[in-house]
Amino acid sequence: MNTFGHLFRITTWGESHGNAVGVVVDGCPPLLRIDREAIQFELDRRRPGQSSLTTPRQEEDQVEILSGVFEGQTLGTPISMLVRNKDAKPSAYDHLKDIYRPSHADFTYKKKYGIYNWQGGGRASARETIGRVAAGAIAKQILREACGTEILAYIKQIHTIAAEVDSETITLDEIESSPVRCPDRIASKKMAACIDQARRDGDSLGGIIESVSRDVPAGLGEPVFDKLKADLAKAIMSLPATMGFQIGSGFGGVASTGSSHNDPFYSDHGRIRTRTNNSGGTQGGISNGENILFQVAFKPTATIRKEQETVDAQGNSVTLSAHGRHDPCVLPRAPAIVEAMTALVLVDHFLRQNAKKVDEIPTS
Repeated sequence: MNTFGHLFRITTWGESHGNAVGVVVDGCPPLLRIDREAIQFELDRRRPGQSSLTTPRQEEDQVEILSGVFEGQTLGTPISMLVRNKDAKPSAYDHLKDIYRPSHADFTYKKKYGIYNWQGGGRASARETIGRVAAGAIAKQILREACGTEILAYIKQIHTIAAEVDSETITLDEIESSPVRCPDRIASKKMAACIDQARRDGDSLGGIIESVSRDVPAGLGEPVFDKLKADLAKAIMSLPATMGFQIGSGFGGVASTGSSHNDPFYSDHGRIRTRTNNSGGTQGGISNGENILFQVAFKPTATIRKEQETVDAQGNSVTLSAHGRHDPCVLPRAPAIVEAMTALVLVDHFLRQNAKKVDEIPTS
């Protein structure tokens, strides 16, 4: 329930307002030189308190590598990474102890386990994703060194404000230059103003993140239940606040015809490619070597200051105005999380594909 992956497996642990959160990575190949600064960079991209557009909770989110690395290289044994919670304020949630917050996991966790951590949402909090991002940073390193793969995610839309972004040419620097991580400068300013207004109104906003993965080897993915697009969908939809996933043409493709939607093949100096990419980089559930392009929808943050009608644990009607430190929009901190889950899927399938090769197995 808390483990993801087959050959490259991660198990996350910890609660939002507990002592720490973290991850155990199992199945990472040995002799990989770990770039700790690269891991920290990814954590910094998702950490709270980045600007007035995010939660004011102040966490340094400094990663501690406890095992699995020796003299800067992986041992092939489990890698344990920890981030301590230093600005946790569980008492800020005392008023929510017996109240089921609208669109939160309080009620469903209570029904499933008979108990739930009401201090910031416990495991249902987006703070759980710290472990995913730390593990994803290692997955990114493997893919970059083995295949030259680059994975980027950026804000495509917030509320009703949509951006114009060329997924073929977008760079990390362009994404990171925007406080909302939208590389369209005009749209970025409008988005920031819209988020700030929602914050002042005590409300919240949702939006869409687009992700592009370049230089992904052809042949990754399994043809039936573990299709690459299916595993990507599961990975992305396991993130907090996600409400929809589409790859390639997605729902827009239903208005096409087969003749206009098919991706014709051609030879590019001996390399087989497709002239269009309506498939989003996969065909038959297997990567075809083109960019993997998908979008994910995030709902507005569930915790808001505006009054809402709900009930308490005894079923009594309650009017709730939530307090605490929350993002008025989760999207500015979410690209690192989307990239991490994408990397975890791709590296797992990369290792699975290479495990199929028998060239180096002795025959006698």
